[in-house]
Amino acid sequence: MTNTFEFSPHVNEQLSDAIVREREYIGFYDLCDQDITPFLELAASVKQKNIVIIGIGGSALGASAVYRFLDLVRSFEKKLHILDTTDPLVLGSKLNSFDMQDAYYCLISKSGGTIETVAVAKYIDNEIKLNSENSVIITDSGSMLEQFAHSRGISHFSIPNDVGGRFSVLSSAGLIPLALVGVDIKLLLEGAQKVRDAFFNEQGYCHSLMQKATYYAQHANTYNINCLFSYSEVFREFNAWYVQLWGESLGKKQRHSELHVGLTPVGLIGPTDQHSFLQLIVDGKRDKSVTVIKIKEFDNPMKIPESSFENMESMDIINGYSFSELINMQADSMVEALDALDDIPLDIIEIESVNASEIGQLILYYELLTALVANMLDINAYDQPGVEMGKVILKEKLKG
Repeated sequence: MTNTFEFSPHVNEQLSDAIVREREYIGFYDLCDQDITPFLELAASVKQKNIVIIGIGGSALGASAVYRFLDLVRSFEKKLHILDTTDPLVLGSKLNSFDMQDAYYCLISKSGGTIETVAVAKYIDNEIKLNSENSVIITDSGSMLEQFAHSRGISHFSIPNDVGGRFSVLSSAGLIPLALVGVDIKLLLEGAQKVRDAFFNEQGYCHSLMQKATYYAQHANTYNINCLFSYSEVFREFNAWYVQLWGESLGKKQRHSELHVGLTPVGLIGPTDQHSFLQLIVDGKRDKSVTVIKIKEFDNPMKIPESSFENMESMDIINGYSFSELINMQADSMVEALDALDDIPLDIIEIESVNASEIGQLILYYELLTALVANMLDINAYDQPGVEMGKVILKEKLKG
């Protein structure tokens, strides 16, 4: 994974010191050092072919991002299903897509009292009865959900207290369901560690991350929308994870003022969204920065045949190109077009290939970037008071 960021703002040297201090009490930085043996032992014991996450937000998006990234390039023996909605139409369709008896359920809720998660779990329990043979519970130590696990004799794992939900993909919340489905979680963590160590040793990613975060923070009022333009369908769920990470972490009131700040995330997929959202970027208001993510090597031999359609001979210019070459030429063409405008902040992240190490690197890269920008904006990246307001109101409505 490489990142090209062409802007050269003054980098706040105090930013690095702030992150070093934050590492002492925020846990996501060092998740790549954890002992994953219990996760692998559990995965080896589970025989069910369908692995089902019952969770929402940070309890589901991270694992979904990693799984979807890898699922198009390798064949997993087990399938991951995500139950992250209370929409009865979608929920019913998802439950009908697998054998509920041949499924292993991961109930994931950091607080242990997430209404959406409990509602879906109650429905499934009514159908098949959740027990020690078909379930695992992942939650905060001492939560109501952990107490439920004890009452049923269901195995349970804790999410570290100093790791927030949207930063928890590399904790038990993400690693257990990924291990269950067959993802190489050791390689995933090695990728994350590569970025973490390079940053704290002031090598590799350190300068580009500091430079990028400084630019975003310094220009937050002008370029307050960040468009992540990912050139492959493997990134679709990663984009959704990024939207939550960026939006829920950076949309806040400042610690030492009454000023509301934030950077609005937009997840886009190329080349599909070249035919829609790109027009707004090119000719619309200059309030958007753009990050293009592309894959260097798709490891796929599909090519466009050397053939002609009658009366369409001019289109033969595409003949003989692989689809890998074509999609990267589309990405490069968009980059050149935006770069020529000279007033749209633009950077490029290139993934070497589609594997667990690369997505591990990308995840920690964005978690670090989020932490850096939050520090510069003088906000707490790790709370979500706006979300909590909605939860309180919902509980009052349910009480009648």
